[in-house]
Amino acid sequence: MSATLSSTKTAAALRRSARVSVELLLVLVAAAVALWILGRMWSVVWPLIVGLLLTTLTWPLARFLRRRGWPPALAASVVTVLFLLFVAGIVALIAVPVASQSGELSDGVAEGIEKLREWAAGPPLNINDAQISGGVDSAIARIKDSLGSMVTTLFTGVSTVLNGVVTAFLSLFLMFFFLKDGPRFLPWLARQLPGRLADDVPIVAARGWDTLGAFIRSQAFVGLLDAVFIGLGLWILGVPLVLPLAVLTFVSAFVPIVGALFAGLVAVLIALVSNGLTDALIVLAIILVVQQLEGNVFQPIIQSRGLGLHAAVVLLAVTLGANLAGVVGSLLAVPAAALIAVVWNYLREQLSDPPQEPETEDPHPGAAAPS
Repeated sequence: MSATLSSTKTAAALRRSARVSVELLLVLVAAAVALWILGRMWSVVWPLIVGLLLTTLTWPLARFLRRRGWPPALAASVVTVLFLLFVAGIVALIAVPVASQSGELSDGVAEGIEKLREWAAGPPLNINDAQISGGVDSAIARIKDSLGSMVTTLFTGVSTVLNGVVTAFLSLFLMFFFLKDGPRFLPWLARQLPGRLADDVPIVAARGWDTLGAFIRSQAFVGLLDAVFIGLGLWILGVPLVLPLAVLTFVSAFVPIVGALFAGLVAVLIALVSNGLTDALIVLAIILVVQQLEGNVFQPIIQSRGLGLHAAVVLLAVTLGANLAGVVGSLLAVPAAALIAVVWNYLREQLSDPPQEPETEDPHPGAAAPS
């Protein structure tokens, strides 16, 4: 005889499901409102985030100087100046060799274009000079027709560059103040919060700070692996500007997707104009292999260990961030997921019952206690 459903239990389950659904809907609405407010304040939030990331990168040196008795302002000033010199050194390391070989590279570009024209003129394409000239004239006509949109795009690009410069300056100033006054922030925050929040929020903030530091260290290690492997491949093939290309690869590792594409395109272009098409294709294959190893092996494993996230979570976070907010989303997806994990783990700690110790049974219940 089959069991019948209990109307009382079914109604209770439905009421519980409805209550949970309403509560979940309220949480999602609150999250959507928070994200909307964040988007409206993005011009301030983005420099703040970049300043925090730069601070996690430079804080070990500032902490070392402060422990040696340096005043906080002096330690922060020295670290900020050293950071600026480091960035200027990287730019010089890339720009000086490129400028010294600019003549050779320009000649190589011209030779490369001529080779491409000769290759297009032969089989199987058989494109003659008249067809090439017609294609060039057609391209020029399209450019003239779309001149207005190009001007708009140019102004948009200039505005983006200016916003980037302003963000860089704000981030640098914020980094200085974080290095100078950072250790006083958590005590100040604890004094501003009421009740239990004065204990919970500083703990979560400290754990989040450690998580951001782990993210920066893991990203730097992944960039170093990319620079070493790609630089080694370029050196074996005899491609010029190996050191600047390796440095560019390391720096671009901090900007997911676009950074790797840009560094790879520069390396392939230099290999094409200096060593020919065959070596350029080999360089392209090396970059693709290294990037696949980075995205599917190195980065998930290293970041999952450093951030306490599973490799699959790292991959899904980067994919979701890229779909939601492009390059910025892919850059912030992993640390955001790690911070969410920090908050979730702390909530679990506070909401979990303490483990109960098993009761030990007396092996001799009838024995008399010793006097």
